[in-house]
Amino acid sequence: MSKKVGVSAEERTLPYFHFFQQDLAPVDPKKLAVLQGGPSSVPAVPFEKRQLFLEGKDGEYCQVGYGVAPNGTGFVCNETYMPGVTSEMMDWWFPWHSVGSDLRYKIWDPDDHYFARADRADYVCDPQVPVNQKTWGVNHYIIEDVGAGPDFLKLCFKSPADFGYDSKVIGSDLCQSLVCAIGEGNCAAAMTHKWYPYQDGIMFCSRFWIGYALKDGQYLKAVPEGVQIPVFVPQGLFAHNIKEFSNLAAILPKLWSELEDKTI
Repeated sequence: MSKKVGVSAEERTLPYFHFFQQDLAPVDPKKLAVLQGGPSSVPAVPFEKRQLFLEGKDGEYCQVGYGVAPNGTGFVCNETYMPGVTSEMMDWWFPWHSVGSDLRYKIWDPDDHYFARADRADYVCDPQVPVNQKTWGVNHYIIEDVGAGPDFLKLCFKSPADFGYDSKVIGSDLCQSLVCAIGEGNCAAAMTHKWYPYQDGIMFCSRFWIGYALKDGQYLKAVPEGVQIPVFVPQGLFAHNIKEFSNLAAILPKLWSELEDKTI
């Protein structure tokens, strides 16, 4: 049985504390089967071709799974249908959980999330900054557990252009909005979450390219030639990803409807 992270007396008084108390949403059994079935035989779209992912032209590549690419880097792919969630909610969620109480991050995954702090809270909270731009150029300092115990991570969020994307597709039915970042920690990684309208909610699509780093303004493979990321690294991240986003899909519509003040 999992054990939830600690909370303070102050956190217990917040109106959204009940989301921390409730059981986590179950993960789709099909995704659990993917997790237990081993690495994908189909690789993710290469990081150098990430624009294909943004444009929805990566159908020949892995969509849900994890593994190690031929060049030694790791990958994680996931798609989460989120009924009742809108693009507006998701644009709001990413900056909202990075400021204010640590409980905002904890309710996302009470078992594994300890805190997330934006280094530019003044920018994030500035009402003049459009909500979908409040992560741009902001670093999130995070402690979370993706399977090997609590670990520190610095997520450096970027604008789509600074991440190397051609932004022409953003705002379309293929990519309503997105967040993208390059992580600094024990294992550097690049990340994009995009979402678009789907049925009565959104489809939330995640890609992680493990073993890439930003050096001197360039995104480069950080894994030495002849070295491979151990498969347990992407496997652990996949397990965490399917867990946290299953839970976010369950709580976000209710959180949105219950919070009278959605000011970031």
